[in-house]
Amino acid sequence: MARLAFLFISLLIIVINGALTPSVPHIWWSMVFFGPLMAIGFLDMFQERHAIRRNFPLIGNFRYLLELFRPEINQYFIESNTSGTPFNRLDRSLVYQRAKGELDTVPFGTQKNVYEVGYEWVTHSIMPVHVDPQQLRVVVGASRAKPYSASIFNIGAMSFGSLSKNAVMALNQGAQIGGFAQNTGEGGLTPYHQQGGDLIWQIGTGYFGCRDYDGKFSSERFIEKATLPQVKMIELKISQGAKPGHGGILPAEKVTKEIAKIRGVEMGKSVISPPGHSAFSTPLELLTFIERLRELSGGKPVGFKICIGKPREFMAICKAMHQSGITPDFITVDGGEGGTGAAPLEFSNYVGSPLNEGLVIVHNSLVGFALRDKVRIISSGKINSGFGIIKHMVMGADLCYSSRGMMLSLGCIQALQCNTNHCPTGVATQNPSLVNGLVVSQKNKRVANFHKATVKSFAEILGAMGFLDPQKLRPRHLMRRISLSQVKDYSEIYPFIKEGDLLKNPVPQEFERAYQTSSAETFEHV
Repeated sequence: MARLAFLFISLLIIVINGALTPSVPHIWWSMVFFGPLMAIGFLDMFQERHAIRRNFPLIGNFRYLLELFRPEINQYFIESNTSGTPFNRLDRSLVYQRAKGELDTVPFGTQKNVYEVGYEWVTHSIMPVHVDPQQLRVVVGASRAKPYSASIFNIGAMSFGSLSKNAVMALNQGAQIGGFAQNTGEGGLTPYHQQGGDLIWQIGTGYFGCRDYDGKFSSERFIEKATLPQVKMIELKISQGAKPGHGGILPAEKVTKEIAKIRGVEMGKSVISPPGHSAFSTPLELLTFIERLRELSGGKPVGFKICIGKPREFMAICKAMHQSGITPDFITVDGGEGGTGAAPLEFSNYVGSPLNEGLVIVHNSLVGFALRDKVRIISSGKINSGFGIIKHMVMGADLCYSSRGMMLSLGCIQALQCNTNHCPTGVATQNPSLVNGLVVSQKNKRVANFHKATVKSFAEILGAMGFLDPQKLRPRHLMRRISLSQVKDYSEIYPFIKEGDLLKNPVPQEFERAYQTSSAETFEHV
């Protein structure tokens, strides 16, 4: 019917124009408007790729037009303040307000349903104290030649390539202004990262920036960058939450000549990092490699990033630490809810432990092997507020990363175009015309503002709980509603063991299976 209607209306327009031409000679000018529309309609009828356009000439195109703007329509006109994902409007607005230095208080009470299952809060004290945000720093690698005093809140791993050069520069300059660190991401250490801010150099499975022509790890190239004064720590990426076991993805559209040169890859092709490392294959070899990186860097703190999959594999690493005496200086725990510029949907939605579960496994395993005081834990995954930092420290973290929160502070509007090279704010694109819209000298201040206000918020909550030192935080200080009439603290929800429990016989029941099937010599089930 739609095809016949289009043909009838088209024919009618031609007939009317022909009939009125003698009395209205200029009527054929109407075809300037109708002609292109009719041409589109006829093209729709004869193309074979889209059934909607073929069956509904001309008007079927509106379906694709609306779909093009669907994320914006949904975000601005349909979502409530608390329902959007990955970050709802309340969370985004908090970042924007703090980044701009605007009023970040709320009127008239919370918009959250405090009786909804999953609602969380911290226990405050009748005797609150004042906490100085400037004092909230954590020393990583205290026993090393070059320890690093880190902020409790830092920029998470985001590579140049995934982000634009202007975004990377603004983040690093913001880190310099605020006195915190930027993780380079696995895409390599570039000149855009070297704007004066402290760096955590991440090395992934592709060894970008420290690889030879065969894609293997190169000691010589590693030393060149690891010994730079702005590189404060080195992070070996084993896996990330958004696509664990898959390896990084940089779409071909984003692989410019400059990026290809920096990474040592071929231009015009998608860059897909190997899923696993070639420099080691067993828990003991992993620790030996970490020790080697530490020596090559001149004694800088070295750690690794992991999204927990099989608990026994992390237990195997802990056994290797206990057996060899080699420990990383820090472990970054990423959750399955972590962000990325591009990931297969199934990996993003269904692979990898969420951060809460992963953090509990890592913290407990280190405590159980009496290793917790030697290793700092960095938590990474949807942290963009003072409460977010508090929550993850309650569960065992020493400090935190924020990636998407920092992107929002740059002006990201959650357009969900990170994997297309069409990011409208110039944050996650290599399109020069879009990148130029991001003014570094303005956005660097917003990054610093967001960090400062978030750490201040953390300090105020910590003080309200009656603590001067974050090390006093315990799982019992975080509450969660599990039903309309029942509330539990986190020590009742998750198992937390005592120091050395995994060195005793028998080991706690919750960890027995992982303990019995793990070995320092292999990641395989034993």
